[in-house]
Amino acid sequence: MFKHITIAGLIAVAACATVPEERIAVPRAQVTETQRIAYSSVALRTVSLPTYAAGEAIFVADETGRLRNSGGLIWADDPSRAMTLELARHLSGITGARVASEPWPFLDPAAAEVEIRVEAMHARADGTFGFSGQYFVSSENGRDRALLFDLSTLVGGERTPADLADARARLVRDLALDLARRGLR
Repeated sequence: MFKHITIAGLIAVAACATVPEERIAVPRAQVTETQRIAYSSVALRTVSLPTYAAGEAIFVADETGRLRNSGGLIWADDPSRAMTLELARHLSGITGARVASEPWPFLDPAAAEVEIRVEAMHARADGTFGFSGQYFVSSENGRDRALLFDLSTLVGGERTPADLADARARLVRDLALDLARRGLR
């Protein structure tokens, strides 16, 4: 009897172990625009995300507005970390400034510091991906700013996880452009 239970247990464990974990990588959105800003260097704090968006699970809003897990697929990287690094890369490319995420890796302090707080980030039932919140720019010269953002983009294709990742990438790029144009001018 014990032998049969042990074999059944091993089969169950083996079955669970063979299920491949699928992670969705966010592609790089192309940036072709440039924008001059008032600062030569920018420190970017880790992006703050709502609880559902900060985890690895990918959530989609249904017609009622309820957020639902998109079937067990997960982001390839921690969303806060990934978005912070994406924003730093985009801001550097858009502005030509020295941009880095926390902790600031250079000896000289940054001329400006940016904090981004996201209040909503998910695909919607209408076929768009939305991204809203507020960002703050502080600097030694007293040109502090607090600005709201509310961005959205169409999710292309069949709304597959790869399509959602592409939409998220475009929104992070668009946030970097908005930040360069309005927040760091």
